[in-house]
Amino acid sequence: MSSSARFDPVRLEVMRHAFASVADEMGAALMRTGFSANIKERRDYSCALFDSQGRAVAQGDHMPVHLGSMQASVAAALAWGPLEEGDVVALNDPYEGGTHLPDLTLVGPTIFAGDGPLFYLATRAHHSDMGGATPGSMGLASEIVAEGLRIPPVRLYRRGQPVEDVLRLVLANLRDPVEREGDLAAQLASLHVGRRGVEELAHRYGTPALLRDARDLMDYSERMTRAALQRLEPGTYDYSDTLDDVGPLQARVTVASPARRGVAESPELEVDLREVPDAVPLPVNCPRAVTLSAVGYVIRCIAGASAPWNDGTLRPVRVLTRSGSLFDVAPPFPVAGGNVETSQRIVDLVLGSLASALPGRIPASSQGTMNNLCLGGTRRDGARWSYYETIAGGAGGGPRRRGESGIHTHMTNSRNTPVEALEHLLPLRVRRYHLRSDSGGAGQHRGGEGVVREIEALEPVSLTLLSERRRVAPPGLAGGGAASAGAAFIVRADGAIETLGGHDRAQLEPGDRVRIETPGGGGWGTP
Repeated sequence: MSSSARFDPVRLEVMRHAFASVADEMGAALMRTGFSANIKERRDYSCALFDSQGRAVAQGDHMPVHLGSMQASVAAALAWGPLEEGDVVALNDPYEGGTHLPDLTLVGPTIFAGDGPLFYLATRAHHSDMGGATPGSMGLASEIVAEGLRIPPVRLYRRGQPVEDVLRLVLANLRDPVEREGDLAAQLASLHVGRRGVEELAHRYGTPALLRDARDLMDYSERMTRAALQRLEPGTYDYSDTLDDVGPLQARVTVASPARRGVAESPELEVDLREVPDAVPLPVNCPRAVTLSAVGYVIRCIAGASAPWNDGTLRPVRVLTRSGSLFDVAPPFPVAGGNVETSQRIVDLVLGSLASALPGRIPASSQGTMNNLCLGGTRRDGARWSYYETIAGGAGGGPRRRGESGIHTHMTNSRNTPVEALEHLLPLRVRRYHLRSDSGGAGQHRGGEGVVREIEALEPVSLTLLSERRRVAPPGLAGGGAASAGAAFIVRADGAIETLGGHDRAQLEPGDRVRIETPGGGGWGTP
């Protein structure tokens, strides 16, 4: 960490927002030009700016699970050789910088000097289908090849010209190539907006100043994180939790003692996540990039909104994982739910570990799942369609107030698909959508309520559900009660009711309905 005498907090705050505005404008362009409801309505995307070394400089206020892991995608893109002006690299390979297959990341350079690009831009979007055995590419696979098309870093554009063979190969493996190509074009548009934004900043402030400000902003974030970690009580803290079909998980967080503080090279915090099962033939394994993203989210919560998120944020933190384990997966194990489900549990583990180090500051567990629902089928004209959504639930109660109800929590920041948009675009009808009464945990501050969402099929529909907190409910904290676990059912047209497991698939016929009851949040404090 540098200790520059030119440190100017006012200028850094200005530049922090200037850099972040580039990423925010990229996201706005992606949302406006995207084809699918997943991008236009749910806003399941993220955009970010990186320096010449691939270090995160600024990110938009988008999806936490994307933002902390995008640096690995940029590193993977750069590892295959220098990028020239007009190049765009695409990738989704979870073993090489990606998270799970539906998250397609595009990386492009901007502002060139003698040695190459000075900045890189990245845009990631969750595509509603990336091929594989089931619509939505979030099925119950036992190995990665069944989850969909795995794309290592490849050039989608070379020197400003599209690489048509690559695009044809990708689109030929997807269920709705027209929608996918539209969303891909929207991502390319967002890169164009980002390039223009960085060029405008360079024109306004000068390229040397822009590079210096990016470096200083990362150092500033490191200072802010170290200052926040100074509030933690030194010691070693353990916490256990579980995944429904996997079993117990263990985290150990060590806060540096005062004797070690002040040594810039040593971390203030060590997060040991090695005591977890080996990777399993279920779609719940995490690439290390996702694990780092989940830990980074917790650190960002501790540091507070005034601390910008960039490469400097995690410098004071060491994250230990074991290669080949659930939190550091290797081929050929599947990963679809690691990004959306297991990441939530990592957040619960780290926050639970820190509850004793930050007494009176940590909330109870939130719903701990994204309730991933994939639907798909074939229209009457023969065209195939697929739809993906995550469903809100309850936030955990906290030391100061009750938890929010019907909200996306922690690693997801998506919105709900409006009923009107869903029914207009797809052969589906939303029958029920309301808060789930009494699903939040009791406590001095109750947990938030989950929701009930019931969708009717108007044509034959294939369904996949990938969710957690069905067997072990979100726990309370400081004497608070546990929330209600989630549940899901098929209500057949003849009135018969079938119970779905947390990881399950089914076929719906016209008139059949799927009802999802999401978990609430745990309560905080003795009722």
